[in-house]
Amino acid sequence: MFVIAGIGFLLVYGLLVFYIGWSGWSWMKPVVSARFKWLYVLALLFLATSFITARLFGSLSFLSMIGSYWLAVFSLLLLILPVIHICLWLLRLTKLPRHRAQKWAGAATLTLLLALLGYGTFNAYSPIVRVYEVDIPKSVQGRSELNIVMAADMHFGMLSGPSHAERMAQRINALKPDLVLYPGDLIDDNLDAYRNNGFIDILSQIRAPLGVYASLGNHDKFDGPIEEIIQALERSDIRVLVDESVTLDNGLTLVGRKDRTEKDRAPLAELMSGLDRGLPLILLDHQPYELDMARQQQVDLMVSGHTHRGQIAPAQFITRAIYENDWGYLKKGSMHSIVTSGYGFWGPPIRTSSRSEIVQIKVKLTGNPTANPGK
Repeated sequence: MFVIAGIGFLLVYGLLVFYIGWSGWSWMKPVVSARFKWLYVLALLFLATSFITARLFGSLSFLSMIGSYWLAVFSLLLLILPVIHICLWLLRLTKLPRHRAQKWAGAATLTLLLALLGYGTFNAYSPIVRVYEVDIPKSVQGRSELNIVMAADMHFGMLSGPSHAERMAQRINALKPDLVLYPGDLIDDNLDAYRNNGFIDILSQIRAPLGVYASLGNHDKFDGPIEEIIQALERSDIRVLVDESVTLDNGLTLVGRKDRTEKDRAPLAELMSGLDRGLPLILLDHQPYELDMARQQQVDLMVSGHTHRGQIAPAQFITRAIYENDWGYLKKGSMHSIVTSGYGFWGPPIRTSSRSEIVQIKVKLTGNPTANPGK
């Protein structure tokens, strides 16, 4: 079944690449020589297979970069070209002159492509700070408010590189957080890229009095033991919670889950067993599933990422259909769910359906500090 699905995917992908290639050639043919055709075909084949070959030859980082940009162009052209072709078809139904239609169609496609690439690149590399305010009717020692800063889906590697990480560190420190949370996908499937490009030192600059904590996502993996990833992250003074909980000195409790793709992930009820429900409980879970389960377990705040809010339009409509909360804020009973669109990106270094963001969560603890919380 897997082989059949793979063959089917390659056939569909090949047809879409042919559609893009044929469209480009039909608009270029009047202005270039026929001998250019073979160079065009070879270049298109190289680009179309670059992302696949980059996965086969992981040591060739330039292939991965080319493949990522090809995915950006491929995705955008699949949005632009049908619109252009519909306009050309409608033009044939009118009495308007059509002799220059092909030429203008090519120019319009290139203009739209460049505009969307520029817009998407700006959104990907120009993060904003998104602020949410929540009330938790519980208390901790010595605090009536908490300033929590959260970032996820950094996908640090080659394209979401050291300068992007430096920008994040500076923005987070400027927010003066009490607590920093990273709910998954800090690394983009390549631990060597993370270890060898200064990310460890950059992230270690981030400071918060209550600490920096993370859970792992579906891309925090590589061909090796998970302990190596944890060690690399903890060298940046990040405490990684892998299906475990920690209660801070002031009574605040954090629970970090393994990613949903891990077969041995513990049930949430098991992780919550024995925890004091009278204390504020914050859950880090990379994928925003099981919100009802978190509410039933009396979680106060659940932070997630993973969705990227689709990243490239119109995929935001797909994530909205899949997840109860695919981006932003949702309250279920007394539980608050906050899902970030992410700080980095996967694959194409563009965002057209969302913007890179850091999330600041201003928590008001409205419980009676003199009350005796029960379990």
